[in-house]
Amino acid sequence: MKAAYYQGNKSFFIGDCTPQSPDIGEVRIDVLCCGICGTDIHIYRGHMAERINPPQVIGHEMSGTIAEIGDGVEGFQIGDPIVVRPLDSCNHCPACKAGYRHICQNLNFIGIDSPGAFQSSWNVSAQVLHRLPQDMDMEIATLIEPLAVACHDVRLGQIRSGETVVVIGGGPIGMLISLVAKSKGASVTLAEVNPFRIDLAKNLGINAINPVEEDLEKYVIGITDGAGADAVFEVSGSRQGIEVTTELCRTRGRIIVVAIFPEPQPVNLFKFFWREIQMLGVRVYEPDDYEEAIILAGSKRIPLGKLITSVQPLETISDAFHSLDTTPNNLKILIKCSD
Repeated sequence: MKAAYYQGNKSFFIGDCTPQSPDIGEVRIDVLCCGICGTDIHIYRGHMAERINPPQVIGHEMSGTIAEIGDGVEGFQIGDPIVVRPLDSCNHCPACKAGYRHICQNLNFIGIDSPGAFQSSWNVSAQVLHRLPQDMDMEIATLIEPLAVACHDVRLGQIRSGETVVVIGGGPIGMLISLVAKSKGASVTLAEVNPFRIDLAKNLGINAINPVEEDLEKYVIGITDGAGADAVFEVSGSRQGIEVTTELCRTRGRIIVVAIFPEPQPVNLFKFFWREIQMLGVRVYEPDDYEEAIILAGSKRIPLGKLITSVQPLETISDAFHSLDTTPNNLKILIKCSD
């Protein structure tokens, strides 16, 4: 069995992965596929060096089957297809005690703060497992983790049927938020500057425009009879994206900040006062969001397969990361970790 070890400086090496018997409360997983996430690219670029201990196996968007079960684990069987919700909470900080374990103040994000899924054999706590339907395509199942992000964002954004939603940024999460919001009955417009991603969004059935070529504010005001959007999701992480949110949002509308902004950004607070706008930060997911994502993926109502650019063997992981880092026309590359 093999694993991909990230060693810093945009490089990996392929080494052995010796299966270890699971501890009490753990299972051992045969990892089938693991997707390369935007967070993985941040690690690759050296932006999260303080959280990584090279050489380390990273990765968290995975699918696999249970190979071995440790003592004390109930409700699972060997051979069960599963995905991992990669959040290990401390259970005693103020956030955990308040019921917000997914944003634990001492959160161990598995695959970042501890070893992840770019390996053939992986031991994790049974508490973070979600069982999949037996007939689910395991490559599609790899997208359940990012789909759960979108389900969480749309749920906290309180998106309802008939509402007008604008999503700024057409990366994997922006695409998935658009698709989940559409599944709720919302009218969605995606703003994206990359022509390839605009074409992909349209192929997915998403209304998409390029704000460089078309006035986004004028467009949204036009389709809402002057009111503005009910909800605006900022997923681009750009200064232009966050600045325009207040210009697009209707009276008592919602701005949902999905992207990570490492630096403070200018926001028109007068518009918040004048229109009684609400702003909400959203982060990762909760167990119910995973279950919703599994149901959505299994229903095939969302064309998840169209988001997958390619599926590559573990041995080519360095090339896959380089491709995603340098080629904006790639969206989601999956790494096959075992047969």
